[in-house]
Amino acid sequence: MTQPTDYPSIAALGKALRDRRVSALELATDALQAVHNGPDPHLFLHVDDALTLAQARAADALLAQGKAGPLAGIPIAHKDLFVTRGWRTTAASRMLADYVSPFDATVVERLEQAGTVSLGKLSCDEFAMGSGNENSAFGALQNPHDPDRVPGGSSGGSAAAVAAGLVLGTTGTDSGGSVRQPAAYCGVSGIKPTYGTVSRYGVIAYASSLDQAGPLARSAADLVPLLDTMSGFDIQDSTSLETCNGVANAPGRITAAYDHCRGLFGSGGGQPLAGLRIGVPREFFGAGLATAVADAIEAALRVFESLGARRVDISLPLTRLAIPAYYVIAPAEASSNLARFDGVHFGYRTPQYQDLPDMIRRSRSEALGPEVRKRILVGTYVLSHGYYDAYYLQAQRVRRMVANDYRQALDQACDVIMGPVTPNVARRRGDHDHDPIADWLGDIYTLGANLAGLPALSIPCGLGGPAKHLPIGLQIIGRHFDEGRLLALADCFQQHTDWHQHTPRHVA
Repeated sequence: MTQPTDYPSIAALGKALRDRRVSALELATDALQAVHNGPDPHLFLHVDDALTLAQARAADALLAQGKAGPLAGIPIAHKDLFVTRGWRTTAASRMLADYVSPFDATVVERLEQAGTVSLGKLSCDEFAMGSGNENSAFGALQNPHDPDRVPGGSSGGSAAAVAAGLVLGTTGTDSGGSVRQPAAYCGVSGIKPTYGTVSRYGVIAYASSLDQAGPLARSAADLVPLLDTMSGFDIQDSTSLETCNGVANAPGRITAAYDHCRGLFGSGGGQPLAGLRIGVPREFFGAGLATAVADAIEAALRVFESLGARRVDISLPLTRLAIPAYYVIAPAEASSNLARFDGVHFGYRTPQYQDLPDMIRRSRSEALGPEVRKRILVGTYVLSHGYYDAYYLQAQRVRRMVANDYRQALDQACDVIMGPVTPNVARRRGDHDHDPIADWLGDIYTLGANLAGLPALSIPCGLGGPAKHLPIGLQIIGRHFDEGRLLALADCFQQHTDWHQHTPRHVA
């Protein structure tokens, strides 16, 4: 059998495909077999062998014509928040259990045009609401490194599929850390780009001013072609950006910036990162941060210092307010976005009801999970008459202040910000069943980048937990439209460490 795990990178597999040492059809066939025989039956919410093999044959035709790009024939999979023709799109909810979209999301369309081969739709927290992938209506997921622990969320299925070696890349969405946190828990790399650089058209909305799509893969180098293909202006998305710092927001921008920065770093000899200022927020290293996580981050920072970077102590004083601000704004937007799922237009409708209001109430109560209902209720409350000014507008003011903290630090004190992704390693499944907001507290280091619209990524930097087998992630946050440099910095780190090559025991 030939699987993605037989190749160390997307570049290596792409070369094998272009050299005709392996075919896209062969890869897809073997990958589908691995998916069907996988240890976690809830990982994929929909697989259609015929659709996958049709894409593989199309990729082989591109390869035979010599028209193949770097992603032609590469097996990937999509978070079940991206609408897709042919495959069901459920958002991991009973509300959309049988929904099949008549069109593809822009991200899906662009990746398919690049020749990728989709294996299907990956589980996530219902409507992207959660931090452990325990909120799916179709079953909780396992972390490939320890089946008793969560893979993170809401893009837990996307991170787990890469960590398990089933695919080399996946799509995810990040509203408050939902790409970076599962990437950290599963020991893979994941990036949330600047808000507006990737189209949200065809992505089922959770919190529209925060949601941003991003890829997950083994390494930073693998993220580059995925993110570059996904990025670009889309007239169908009102939040899509036409230019990035005067440069057209189009495919090729991120690769060009990445290559430019790698060239600069490569000219530094033994100190390739000389002159780089790394801001380390003191608020990220206070009470609540596990010792193992703090030690791993400190070791990673020493690697960057050995490469010539200089550590700068900075303060992000409103870090503690990011959680309350986010959990007012996001539920408020969710209550508005999810109002369309009412049992009237599409989706689940209760079989028994007395009148229209009763039908809507029963349909939503029966089809939406407890976490989704909780956030809708919170959002409706903070938007209601008498509370809008006190809660929602105040949270928006705090959001602006948080963004100003990041902007001031990046403009005046440092070039990038580094710190932990999460306070702890992946928790055990069910640990937070009796604490309705415990998961929210774990987002403290990731929320700021979403509130400020900044690019941020997670890369593996160590191991922790009782048996020292659970991954730990390093977060790197940059200025707006700085994705290329962030990926080049992450690649430089991964050239001098091997944490990104650590795989679950059953994969190795």
